[in-house]
Amino acid sequence: MNEVGIGAEASFVLNTFAFLIWGALVMWMCAGFTMLEAGSVRTKNASMICLKNIGLYSIAGLAFYLIGFNLMYVDVGQLFGSWELFVRSSAEEQALLASDDAARAAATAAVLSGDGYSSMSNWFFQMVFVATAASIVSGALAERVKLWTFFGFVGVLTAIIYPIVGAWTWGGGWLGGEEGWLAELTGATFKDFAGSTIVHSTGGWAALAGALVVGPRVGKFRANGTVKPTPPSNIPAVTLGVFILWLGWFGFNGGSQLALASALDAVAMSNVLANTNLAAAAGVIAAVSVSRSILGRVDLLAVLNGAIAGLVSITAGPDMIDHWWAILIGAVGGVVVVAGIKLLEIMRLDDVVGAIPAHLFAGVWGTLAVCIASGGNFAAQLIGVVAIGVFAFGASYVVWFLLDQLVGARVSTRVEELGQDTSELGIEAYPEFVVMPDHDDEADFARAKEAEAEGK
Repeated sequence: MNEVGIGAEASFVLNTFAFLIWGALVMWMCAGFTMLEAGSVRTKNASMICLKNIGLYSIAGLAFYLIGFNLMYVDVGQLFGSWELFVRSSAEEQALLASDDAARAAATAAVLSGDGYSSMSNWFFQMVFVATAASIVSGALAERVKLWTFFGFVGVLTAIIYPIVGAWTWGGGWLGGEEGWLAELTGATFKDFAGSTIVHSTGGWAALAGALVVGPRVGKFRANGTVKPTPPSNIPAVTLGVFILWLGWFGFNGGSQLALASALDAVAMSNVLANTNLAAAAGVIAAVSVSRSILGRVDLLAVLNGAIAGLVSITAGPDMIDHWWAILIGAVGGVVVVAGIKLLEIMRLDDVVGAIPAHLFAGVWGTLAVCIASGGNFAAQLIGVVAIGVFAFGASYVVWFLLDQLVGARVSTRVEELGQDTSELGIEAYPEFVVMPDHDDEADFARAKEAEAEGK
């Protein structure tokens, strides 16, 4: 952070504002995931998707406040940080809020001598990243996972699994403590600017583990080896969801500059946003170009996932100076996601929205692609990908397995056939209302109801 030409208080305000406004934009990605998933599932499960997404965001916020943030950032050792409960404003900030006019100048000076931003603005920005990882799991397991089992897994993912991954990489040196073991092993050269692996692949590994435990939807894979098509129920909603995610990604990657107090920060952030947009656009064009040859059709869902894959791919290294590399990295991501969708079909793994190819496969590619133009070391990047993959998948599989054994992971066949909306929630996302005539006469109204019942 370069503070040439700007005062300490102005620097503090700008950095804090950046965390808050970019964090709010990342939070809006939850709306994008909701629209994408609700439009991708059959109409009989859309209400459940809405409940799961607002629920997982709420669980992520509470879990990261309760223990996750401290485990990821406070007094980090080689494996994890502090098990102390609850996040608090710094002592200096608490003193500032409690000070009177006479003591305010001294309290302000104490705050400005700290990290350069409000402590709770930092917590908020980091928290919305956790919710993104959890959202990845929701889409992959849609239409057959139990609500409370899913919520239970989200609690473990956001309170423990994700924060431990973050402590290995981003946690060391932020609020005291040593470097995490992964950063230390690779000489602190493992680079993941905004989380291609730390966020997206972690969520993808968790989704893959869940898909293996829960299994595919009834009838998705026929006995003769063919795949039953399950097209999205609401194409405009899926497309809107992808545009919302694209918008939110500017906060996701741009905010990961972690400062906005100098010309250097402003220029770097501008480059990050430009590269993010280029990669997403290239992912779309690449996906539409190869989808017919790989999938046998120009698949709209695959093309929309091409945008997401381009965004995931560039997230590890969006700070490159040569922008054409962003186009190449995003384009490869678009090809990866289409090929990944086909691979899952061959392996008979059911992923409703294509979350595993878009976030896991493209996340691995993007993390390795840092070596192309963003200064990454291949050995360090590969070690990071493998280590995080083994831990995230292994821990997630254990949690899913235990939940399945204890309370069951998937709904009954009957619930799946009827849909979770009516079976579990008693509310349909797209109810069909019968329009009745406006009768004052009760007898006429009764006859109209009788005729309706008889199908007249």
